[in-house]
Amino acid sequence: QVQLVESGGGLVQAGGSLRLSCAASESIFTFNTMGWYRQAPGKERELVALITSGGITNYADSVKGRFTISRDNAKNTVYLQINSLKPEDTAVYYCYSKIPGAAGPRYWGQGTQVTVSS
Repeated sequence: QVQLVESGGGLVQAGGSLRLSCAASESIFTFNTMGWYRQAPGKERELVALITSGGITNYADSVKGRFTISRDNAKNTVYLQINSLKPEDTAVYYCYSKIPGAAGPRYWGQGTQVTVSS
């Protein structure tokens, strides 16, 4: 059974930090691109950050310099370090796994809520 299990969300004041974690089944982690989307109320889901199996990263312009994505291949886990949080970062954050060569994500986590108070 493949799965992605997120953790680390919560309520934090603006300017604070959080670290989100996503533990994946090995079969959908090792060779796959991993990443995070987020969806705020009333808005479309947007890509936040991704990291390839080789460690190449990419970020949405809105989070560059504040968010850092990383992966621990020994633990089959991808992380999203979020610093200098802003109220507009409030959203449900979803971890995903994408098969090499695929157009988009194949597997999704259940989501973790991040709420930033002003």
